[in-house]
Amino acid sequence: MRKNPLKAAFRQQQPIINGWLAIPSGYSAEIAGHQGYDCVTVDLQHGMIDFASALSMLQAISATPATPLARVGSNEPAQIMRLLDAGAWGIICPMISTPEQAKQFVAACRYPPLGNRSFGPARALLYGGKDYPQYANEEILTLAMIETREGLEHLDAILDTDGLDGVFIGPNDLSLTLTGQASAESQNPEMLDAIERVLTRCHAHQKLAGIFCTSGEAAASRLAQGFHFVTPANDVMQLGRAAREAIAAAQGKTAPVRGTSGY
Repeated sequence: MRKNPLKAAFRQQQPIINGWLAIPSGYSAEIAGHQGYDCVTVDLQHGMIDFASALSMLQAISATPATPLARVGSNEPAQIMRLLDAGAWGIICPMISTPEQAKQFVAACRYPPLGNRSFGPARALLYGGKDYPQYANEEILTLAMIETREGLEHLDAILDTDGLDGVFIGPNDLSLTLTGQASAESQNPEMLDAIERVLTRCHAHQKLAGIFCTSGEAAASRLAQGFHFVTPANDVMQLGRAAREAIAAAQGKTAPVRGTSGY
């Protein structure tokens, strides 16, 4: 089976830079995959992407050096299994707030006896190789999103979940639940403490710590802080930023600063 380089990178404590796609386009996915990202995530939660688009995007990413990942819309086993069968080499699952939810998520990603994933790897065999069923449990990456106060309260129990590789902070939702405002770069003390707590507990449990960021500079700061896996904005944010900068340059002006958004 095709090895998952993200797991190897984490074992070697190498930073992982993740691209994030909300626009439903195989062409855009292929472009992103050739830019130097270690992995590229197809977002089925807040992106404008359905399964048919996700399939073409996973196929496009598979033709590039990047590892294809998917964020599912919810902790729903059927969608998780279908995206794995389509060739996602890892799943990011939103709104994991209890150890029971974490166990349900991981179980959907693992074949028996380690989970309850239904057998039918379909395209995963084409991308991964004929021995995919024998090694998928070892290679598929599982990241649970911490986005709620309840998730913070149950953080250690979530991190104790067998088969969970790590957690990924959704900073907008976490900020919204803690401070009443969705801000990926919030400087609210409670938000800063929450992020530091997630990072510290991930290191204590030897689990991967990931976070969504609003820019490359913000991602560099998070890596320096100790995070292993960072997403430097998504395609929508990057497209808008590049367009504003190009227009401003053409007009001889400074590009206007827009509100940041990250999920």
